[in-house]
This record gives sequence, structure tokens and C-alpha cells, in this order.
Amino acid sequence: MPGGRLTQQERQQIALGLADGLAYAEIARRLDRPTSTITREVTRNGGPTAYRADLAHRATERRTHRRRPAAPRGPEAAPQPHGRDAEAVREYEETFTTVLMQAGTPKMMARVLACLHLTDAGSLTTSELVQRLQVSPASISKAITFLEGQGLIRRERDERRRERYVVDDDVWYQSMIASAHATAHLAEIARQGVGVLGPATPAAARMENIARFVDFVSESIVRAAEQAREILHTRSEAASGDTVTPGPDRG
Repeated sequence: MPGGRLTQQERQQIALGLADGLAYAEIARRLDRPTSTITREVTRNGGPTAYRADLAHRATERRTHRRRPAAPRGPEAAPQPHGRDAEAVREYEETFTTVLMQAGTPKMMARVLACLHLTDAGSLTTSELVQRLQVSPASISKAITFLEGQGLIRRERDERRRERYVVDDDVWYQSMIASAHATAHLAEIARQGVGVLGPATPAAARMENIARFVDFVSESIVRAAEQAREILHTRSEAASGDTVTPGPDRG
């Protein structure tokens, strides 16, 4: 599999693939590149509908030129614990960030959330986030405020009285439950339409079917989240050995 930066010819092939409606994975296969490389390239340069090969190539050259003087001090130069490949970790963090963005998380918030998740401690201070992401403290503060408001992180003080931002074990459980509640609300609104449109009409029947479908999905999400909640609390020693069977409702 070839490494290094994408060439201008490869970017032209990406543009042609997008124009033909090909999936990122298929474009990646044709170029013999990782799918994450294509996903990151397109996301950085306007998305699938606005991607232009020449503009993307010039933008990459500008970014490379700006980075070059500071490269030795960049976050990618930092040593990694446990013998990890620093470049592989950096690329994976970009991929994870891209997925969070595609799910609706704003870019800076997605970067902070991904950074927190990929640390062994699951917590960082403002200064540590600034150093890792190479952004201003104000950008970190804005991202933290958003993520805290969404219940995706929490704050705590360490032994040196520094404020740390933590990704809690229950973050994904709470996110799923919130999603289920939002879905259940959609079912309620759909049923209101039945009364407005008249029970015996085709439009009302359609809304009732939507409500029943959404109800089922919402209840399934809650049930699955409750059954699997224990997985989020599995300690690393258990995860590396025995398989943990999700317990019943944690209450």
C-alpha cells in the first residue's frame, strides 16, 4: 500500500470518483489507500459535493508550508506510551474526529472529545489540550463549554487544584438514552398528526405507522443500552482476558 501524501493525480481520481457517486471505500480501493485517508481528504476540502482536486492540492501545499518550521515541536513529535506508533495514533485520532464531525459534532468540539477519549487517563487540562491540539486556550474553553452542556464531559480538580476535563465511563450510555428520548418525542408528535389528519385517512395511517416504528426503535435503544451498560465499566484487566457478559439493569 503506498504511503506519503496524496498526489495531484490521486486527488483528480478522488474527484472523479465522487462525481460518479462512489463510496469512500471504493475510491480508496482503486487508489490502494486507506479509507480513512480518503475520508479525511474529502472532509478537509469541502465535503463530497464541493471537493475540487486542484483547490485541495493547493490547500494541502499551503498547510504543509505553514507547518514546516514548527514540525519538530508539533504534537506528532511527542513520544507515545506503551510503544505506540505516534504517526498511527495521530492518523487514527483524525479519523475518529472525522466520524464525530459526520455525526454532527462541530469540528473543534470533535477534536477535543477525540483527544480526551484517546488518552489513557481519559482526562486532560486546558494547557495539555492546547499543547496537543495546537490551538488557543479560548478555542478549548469554547469547546469545553459546548461538550459539558451536552453531558459529554465533566470537570474535576486534581491534587494540584488544576481543573481537568474528563470523559466519564457513562458518556455513551447517557448519549444513547438522550437519543432514545428524542426519538420517543418524535413518536408523540407523529401520533398528534393522526388526530389532526383524521384516523381513517391514508395520511393518518402513515403517521401512525411512523409512530409505531419509532416507538419500537426507541424502546429497543433503551433496552439495549441498559443491558450493555456494564461494558462501559469493564476494567482493562478484564477486557484483555475474560469476556464480560453485560449484566442486568444497573439501576
